[in-house]
Amino acid sequence: MWSGSSPGGALWGSLWWGRRRSAVLDGGLALLSAAECALEGARFAERASLPAFVGVAFGLLAGSALVLRRRRPVAVVLVSIAITPAGMGFLMGIVGLYTLAASEASRRVIAALAGMSLLGTLIVTFVRTRQDVATADFDPGSWYVPVVSVVMSIGLTAPPLLLGLYVGARRRLMESLRERAVSLEQELSLLADRAEQRAQWARTEERTRIAREMHDVVAHRVSLMVVHAAALQAVALKDPQKAARNAALVGDMGRQALTELREMLGVLRSGEEVVARATAEPVPLAAVGAAAAAAAEAAEAAEAAEAAEVVEVAEGAVAGAAVAGEGPSLADLGSLVEQSRLAGMAVELSVQGEPRAYRPDVEQTAFRVVQEALTNVHKHAPGARAWVRVAHRAAEVAMQVENGPSLRGAADAGLPSGGNGLVGMRERVSALGGVFVSGPTDGGGFRVSAVLPTGSPTESPAGYPAGSQAESPAG
Repeated sequence: MWSGSSPGGALWGSLWWGRRRSAVLDGGLALLSAAECALEGARFAERASLPAFVGVAFGLLAGSALVLRRRRPVAVVLVSIAITPAGMGFLMGIVGLYTLAASEASRRVIAALAGMSLLGTLIVTFVRTRQDVATADFDPGSWYVPVVSVVMSIGLTAPPLLLGLYVGARRRLMESLRERAVSLEQELSLLADRAEQRAQWARTEERTRIAREMHDVVAHRVSLMVVHAAALQAVALKDPQKAARNAALVGDMGRQALTELREMLGVLRSGEEVVARATAEPVPLAAVGAAAAAAAEAAEAAEAAEAAEVVEVAEGAVAGAAVAGEGPSLADLGSLVEQSRLAGMAVELSVQGEPRAYRPDVEQTAFRVVQEALTNVHKHAPGARAWVRVAHRAAEVAMQVENGPSLRGAADAGLPSGGNGLVGMRERVSALGGVFVSGPTDGGGFRVSAVLPTGSPTESPAGYPAGSQAESPAG
């Protein structure tokens, strides 16, 4: 098969044929039309008492115009109409009308030229049929000439016109479907990219949340273990009974840390199937082009399903912990403060308002804020006095942890600091639409304050925008 991609195809493309096959077809039709017009031109020259070569030359020139049918279909039809009175150009008229009807010409132009061609063919056919009947030996009747003229003119005009309209409409429909298929394929590719981005975002959020949970679970327990170990080393020889109590506390805290780690790992294992589904399943790419409406509906369904799975991934572990009911809560603050007291810290706990149950994520976040703040006091202010204040309000719960300056001569356990504690607290509070603020106090200590809304996570507490800076809320 010859095509424009074969050697020499650029030459045909530079003219008006996209393929060699089209050029060969048009050339062959032009030769046939030129031969037909030359033959009819010779007869016309004889009837008009003109030299035969004049009619042949005129016929060759007029018939060869059919080679322009793809480039200038209107001109070809006009030429065929112009030479119809000479009794030539019937092939040109048929092919020209077909090409014109299949082209992108306006309906008005097609109708006008088709009417002119029909009228010209009708006149020529009427004259010729009348002449033939006049020379015949019988009289067919007065109806014969008009009927034959109308039938022949319609037969030469209507079939190529209707066929061309059908081919043109089908061609435009296929091009429209092809463009729609390309558009849908691009749209689905964009949906796939967006789904991959959302899955990547969900994985990043999940990794950040896991790192924060690991920090909160391990840092506090291990920090207290290190403090008790330092105290155990200091009193091991002086007070064996106190050393035994400190050793028991270290063991209890180690077991508590292991228990919390097991609970968190269990939640993560329960969410592995959700994560695998969101990250491993390919985006459904519907077969494009076959049914445009069905493909569009499939794309919308795929986007909605992927968005639901991303939300499920982002909240999987938190939801699992909430269902299990095993996370820490504000009711555990008493034991948390008592552990710090046993580690040698002077801590006071005060609660304002009527305590009540909140959503599991609010309870856990409030507990983790206080826990991390006390851990920071152990790390950075050994021997300092600390105050933990919790306020239960109408639509929010506020907590504040404040410590005084470090005492001179207090033993430093040498706890390392990763610098992620305050960042993790701010992320937790901001994720629930709360307010978090921290900073040094005038007395040389440090204060951490947070306000959490107890309603929808999107509500802003106390009129502040989510995540904004505010004055100490629980003072």
